[in-house]
Amino acid sequence: MRLLHTSDWHLGRAFHRVNMLDAQAGFIDHLVTTVREREVDAVIVSGDVYDRAVPPLAAVELFDRALHRLADLGAPTVMISGNHDSARRLGVGAGLIDRAGIHLRTEPSACGTPVVLADRHGEVAFYGLPYLEPALVKDEFAVEKAGHEAVLSAAMDRVRADLAARAPGTRSVVLAHAFVTGGEASDSERDITVGGVAAVPAGVFAGVDYTALGHLHGCQTITERVRYSGSPLAYSFSEADHRKTMWLVDLDADGAVAAERIDCPAPRPLARIRGELAELLADPSLARHEQAWVEATLTDAVRPADPMARLTERFPHTLSLVFDPDRAPDDPDVSYARRLAGRSDQQIAEDFVAHVRGAGPDEDEQGVLRDAFDTVRADAVVREVAR
Repeated sequence: MRLLHTSDWHLGRAFHRVNMLDAQAGFIDHLVTTVREREVDAVIVSGDVYDRAVPPLAAVELFDRALHRLADLGAPTVMISGNHDSARRLGVGAGLIDRAGIHLRTEPSACGTPVVLADRHGEVAFYGLPYLEPALVKDEFAVEKAGHEAVLSAAMDRVRADLAARAPGTRSVVLAHAFVTGGEASDSERDITVGGVAAVPAGVFAGVDYTALGHLHGCQTITERVRYSGSPLAYSFSEADHRKTMWLVDLDADGAVAAERIDCPAPRPLARIRGELAELLADPSLARHEQAWVEATLTDAVRPADPMARLTERFPHTLSLVFDPDRAPDDPDVSYARRLAGRSDQQIAEDFVAHVRGAGPDEDEQGVLRDAFDTVRADAVVREVAR
């Protein structure tokens, strides 16, 4: 069975004020063409279809057109909700849409109930694990401590139990939206850390033939059977070096996996340039970036006059301007943002406690801080979904 694995469409998202809807429509065209020309048997979309719980109407219309086009091709499609989606909204009408071969899996309680497709070698069971927010699903999965590994492990126990009851030789595919250990993050993914831990081990997905992951925006192979497709478009300058692709996966009669990367069309290349303004404007080696979307980091000791206007004369598609003067890290003039770069909310809070009272928090206090951050984040998720 030939599968096309994609995820993280983020329909409705902008890129530094640039409306990406046309680029997203171009990706949908490419997806449909690939399904037709490469004779794809099933499309799998591993979450974050939309960029937010209440997407703009234009994004909903684009999604609707995509579903109609995939249904017209006769290629079954299995989709799950991600941490950016409202599972309840995305799942509206799922029972009816099933009849058209579009299978939306957004209910945590249905993790162990697969979509079953067949080819000449037999059946393939597709299990959809939507994004499982630990604080919201811990009761459903009867776990004592709300954490990503605990709820995903419980969900996968249901998958393996169902699979064990099926005919010998039934092949299996799991769709999941999670941060798996070994994956490399970028700046455009929303933090899903719970209890100080964001990642789960790949071993959680043991026992299935292929795990199609979503959430991280870079295409990555965790193991031969566990892969991220990544987002089809770049959504931050941290993705400037990404090769945006989908996975074309062939699942043979015995469940062995062969995978090929299918490149996605890019509306414009991305470039990150750094140096003093005069150098950036004069450097001939930067000519290749003149038509790219540009993030420029200026290292001038003193902020130059009209930097954006001057940059856009040479780089007309400059979208982001960062000031980062070359200074030693302990220089008192180093910016607050630079001092905090790469530090988690937990670390920043612990640093604040140490600054105020002269000693950092003890283990119990660290736990209180973690619980507070987890509660606020979970509450934000609930409020967003309820909008």
